[in-house]
Amino acid sequence: MSANKQEYTITVYTENQIGLLNRIAIIFSRRKINIESLNTSPSEVEGIHRFTIVINETEEVVRKLSRQIEKQVEIIKVYYNTNEEIIWQEMALYKVPTDEIAEKVKVERLLREYGARAVVIRKDYTVFETTGQREETDRLVEVLEPFGLIEFVRSARVAIIKGSNSFHEKLKEFEMTEPSEEVVENEFLDKQDEVFTM
Repeated sequence: MSANKQEYTITVYTENQIGLLNRIAIIFSRRKINIESLNTSPSEVEGIHRFTIVINETEEVVRKLSRQIEKQVEIIKVYYNTNEEIIWQEMALYKVPTDEIAEKVKVERLLREYGARAVVIRKDYTVFETTGQREETDRLVEVLEPFGLIEFVRSARVAIIKGSNSFHEKLKEFEMTEPSEEVVENEFLDKQDEVFTM
């Protein structure tokens, strides 16, 4: 009996993102796993970056992937969560002909109903922006298609884990830690060596 696939959000905390994106992508491509959404951003702690990756897979596969990502040198912590365990949003932009919208749709009603707002209004086109979950942003595509939807783009997912308080405290501690005495001692020895070799 095969386990069911579902949407999982993998959250990766890392000290350094240079070259890491490529290594993470290779981990997925080797297993022929399609990344549905990928976002990278700073976290609440300076110098710590956060990757948010969305895939459709079984929990077993996601668990193995998360373990493998966590083995990478610069990775601090990896979480994986179902949609019920996170608060998430995506942002979308829609470009439509201004004439069509002005003539056939009550713009105020449309904006109110879908929580959208006009970000650019020109004679030839209007750009709307909305934020929500995938179903909500897709629904507005369907509504705008009959009015000559020119262009549509959606951002990658941003997500906050509902139950991750303890790790965030650890992250803050990580930021405040001073170099250990051993590290300071090594630096002192290195400086002494420099003096002797001069």
